[in-house]
Amino acid sequence: MTDAPQFLDRPEHFERSPILAEGASATVGYEIPYLLQIPEKMSAPVVFASPHSGSLYPGDMREALCVPLETVRRTEDAFVDELFRAVPHKGGILVAAKYARTVADLNRDPRELDPDMFSDGVPRPCGMPTARVDAGLGCLPRVAARGETIYGRRLTRAEGEARLSGIHDLYHQCLATELGSLKERHGRAFLIDCHSMPSVQPGRRNLADIVLGDRFGSSCDPRLTGRIERAFRAHGFSVARNAPYAGGYTTRRYGRPKRDFHAVQIEINRGLYMDEHAVATNSGFEQLQQTLASIVDEILSVAGQIGQR
Repeated sequence: MTDAPQFLDRPEHFERSPILAEGASATVGYEIPYLLQIPEKMSAPVVFASPHSGSLYPGDMREALCVPLETVRRTEDAFVDELFRAVPHKGGILVAAKYARTVADLNRDPRELDPDMFSDGVPRPCGMPTARVDAGLGCLPRVAARGETIYGRRLTRAEGEARLSGIHDLYHQCLATELGSLKERHGRAFLIDCHSMPSVQPGRRNLADIVLGDRFGSSCDPRLTGRIERAFRAHGFSVARNAPYAGGYTTRRYGRPKRDFHAVQIEINRGLYMDEHAVATNSGFEQLQQTLASIVDEILSVAGQIGQR
């Protein structure tokens, strides 16, 4: 049995260079769906990923929208990749999505598809219906941040498959390749999945500044999760664990501590750094960016100290 059977092999045409690299060729019509930044010198076997900060919308999707693009943009984890821009300079790998989460949600299982979204059948076999799919928030979302239906027509099977193969598959191929390579070289690998969350949510009065998700302790060495929590608290942030976000598809897929793969999700309250309605940074952005650079140092330090099982 391999250490991580769900990880894909590194393709021969996948090339990297220091600081900035873009890997495998994308499906015709799509750009490479991620930006991969490699440090000149690795400090620790850690990948930071930002799957929801992309802001590209392909032309066929724009034409199918029945709401203003600004409405759809409010679903983005906008600027999260910029908040963590220090990562490659500190010695970690940074992978950032280019396409918006409503084009293809990279933190969803690709089988989470809504058959009713397609005019000529689903592009791939679907899994069992889930609450997320029923709510319109599957791998190919059909609603915006406040539940607004975003499409004026059904998608075709070909459109759906193009997004899955040209965006979702390639992003996770990149992520799996980097983690697998780190495990091979260092005996272990860590994934920090970086997100942001709305500052106001129905039924929740006091949402924390930061929510850490480690699948209730099952996806990550507790020493890393604990160190991250202490680092945020030391900077004056309120921190919660696993509520309301315990980690999604990415954390579940890659977090295998018994096999020396660790994954933890970080959710940042958007009110700390942006105007959520205008999708623009606010006066807190630069300070938060600087603070996160310090916290990245701490994450890399403790990850470097945690040995393999």
